[in-house]
Amino acid sequence: RPEHEAPPDLFYDAAESRKYSTNSHIKDIQANLTERALELLNLVPGQSYFLLDIGCGSGLSGDVLSENGHYWIGTDISSNMLAIANENEVEGDTILHDMGTGLSFRPGTFDGAISISAVQWLCNAYTTGQVPKRRLKQFFTSLFKSLVRGGRAVFQFYPEDAHQMDLVTTTAMSAGFHGGLVIDFPHSSKAKKHYLCLFAGPADKLPQAKGMDVFEDDHSTVAYEASRNTKGKRKREESHRDWVQKKKDRQKRQGKEVRPDSKFTGRSRRRF
Repeated sequence: RPEHEAPPDLFYDAAESRKYSTNSHIKDIQANLTERALELLNLVPGQSYFLLDIGCGSGLSGDVLSENGHYWIGTDISSNMLAIANENEVEGDTILHDMGTGLSFRPGTFDGAISISAVQWLCNAYTTGQVPKRRLKQFFTSLFKSLVRGGRAVFQFYPEDAHQMDLVTTTAMSAGFHGGLVIDFPHSSKAKKHYLCLFAGPADKLPQAKGMDVFEDDHSTVAYEASRNTKGKRKREESHRDWVQKKKDRQKRQGKEVRPDSKFTGRSRRRF
């Protein structure tokens, strides 16, 4: 995985950035991922929106936004990637920025946001001062403020494992978002793609994932509830057993190992 080799600003040096931006296969993949992200944003057809492209790179995803009639600003930590974007005269404005330090846009600036193959970089620490959970929290909290009320954000990313997937999603929820994961083609090792769909406002139904049979049980969407300032405030009407069962069901959908249910599941342990 690239994020294991070096920090993104060093990994994407001049040579790697040029190689990435001119590879026809990568360009096709990026275009398809961006089109899917736009679809999941569920924007009104025929209208133009002001969007934020996080980890815009050399502007491959931004080109798709422009082709669909949207205006955009892109941020990226790699100066080499942004140099190629400027060389290619992308239509959006680009900013050199580390998303892990948070966004500094005015509240309600953007109608929506997308990110293609970028957020997994925040799950790694490249210096002793970097704490992934803290950087993720700072990023998602600032993004929440940057979106209009009811705005959406879609992150296509490559989680390394279930723990990393849970870290990203739960941190986003703690920043105030509603939403969850949409997993396209969940049974395919090659075509499987993870999209974190976030709502900066009232909770909405998650979009349908691709690659699911009509009569198949749908475990390709994992919903999360916002948990800002709710620590220790579980609903009274929900029993401890019900809460434990819901937690285990959620972990099963995320692919984690869960102990089998028994008559002791959810029971309080006697203390001596």
